[in-house]
Amino acid sequence: MNESRNTEKKKERALLAGLSASSMPESERSTEISMEELSALVETAGGETVGMMIQSLPSPNPRSFLGEGKVRELKELAANSECDMVVFDNELSPSQMRALGEDLGVKVMDRSGLILDIFAQRAKSREGQLQVELAQYKYLLPRLTGMWTHLVRQTASGGSSPIGTRGPGETQLETDRRHIRRKIQKLEEELADVRRVRGTQRKLRQKNDMPTVALVGYTNAGKSTLLNCLTGSDIPANDRLFDTLDTTTRRFRIDESTEVLLSDTVGFIRKLPTHLIEAFKATLEELSYADILLHVIDISSPEWEEQARIVDDLIRQLGAEATPCVRVYNKCDRYTGILPHGENVVCMSAKSGEGAAQLVDTLQRLLAADRREYLLRIPYRDAGMVDLLKREAAVRSMEYTDEGILLSAVVTPELYGRIRQYIADDGKSRG
Repeated sequence: MNESRNTEKKKERALLAGLSASSMPESERSTEISMEELSALVETAGGETVGMMIQSLPSPNPRSFLGEGKVRELKELAANSECDMVVFDNELSPSQMRALGEDLGVKVMDRSGLILDIFAQRAKSREGQLQVELAQYKYLLPRLTGMWTHLVRQTASGGSSPIGTRGPGETQLETDRRHIRRKIQKLEEELADVRRVRGTQRKLRQKNDMPTVALVGYTNAGKSTLLNCLTGSDIPANDRLFDTLDTTTRRFRIDESTEVLLSDTVGFIRKLPTHLIEAFKATLEELSYADILLHVIDISSPEWEEQARIVDDLIRQLGAEATPCVRVYNKCDRYTGILPHGENVVCMSAKSGEGAAQLVDTLQRLLAADRREYLLRIPYRDAGMVDLLKREAAVRSMEYTDEGILLSAVVTPELYGRIRQYIADDGKSRG
């Protein structure tokens, strides 16, 4: 019995710290809400929170980020609570992280480092792992210096460096920087290959007229639960942050004639590291190619409006703001106020299935507005148009007649102008 207790992994104890400085952009300041979210991130990473503090200052201390008095208080609190690390809600510069590590005497992490650690634990596919690795190396590169304090660094004058480290030799720090830059270059090349493969798959989907619907939203908004609700899948959907990291795609039949691909994407979060957005573009670029976005919003959260704004901003960053978007207010069964309403707005509970039929109706309407089926009669002299339709549209049927090629195709508005002259007299729009 004692043995099993001893082998059980001890949870790392974390003390949380944040700064709300008037010189910071409002989105970067720590609040009670962002600290609660940081605590949830620590739990997701496998740790436990033993205390938290927020300081208000006009601007961050250039050396230690927090004021010197607050750092001493934090050190005392860390010693008394026997914590293993201090996690900051804000992004720290490499020099601030080094200084705080020396002052506090425990491991220091910032929000970006913690999110990267969670992503490293959760990524399952090769693509997801590549993306996380790339983000980690980009995060690590400027922070290398503090990791080599046990080595005497080479100086221009030689100084008191040990024998063998003076002169033109390369320090361990420089060697590691060179190695990491090579790794970053290699990972970027591998991710470029992933994008090429995705591009090929996307062209095949477009050719086969398989519309794509991408689920987006704040982390833990219920995207995976919604995917399961619509498709009958059994994708794990747990009540924790960043439960989905690898894009999951399922087929979903909307009606007798239309099938779509539903893609679940990684959840967004406030203060998401910039290099993480960059690294995940191979997954998130699906958004800009999707026919429709389903923006899933957890309306039971007191912060749902701010969370929705953060997701909208990231959608713009990824160049997908022009894509038709349905706002899906999830967990409406837990909401007591007046529910949102309007065009392309659906209130539902993905867990119980309430409101799912309205969402399907909305998808049907949006897809019908975008694509129509026409009966076309193409003269043999314009047979090249058939190749275009096979590439750019979905050809349902084709027949060779004395007058030309008679075919039925589903086309987008962009293609309509080029095929209009071939619409058969009896070929009314079927969309």
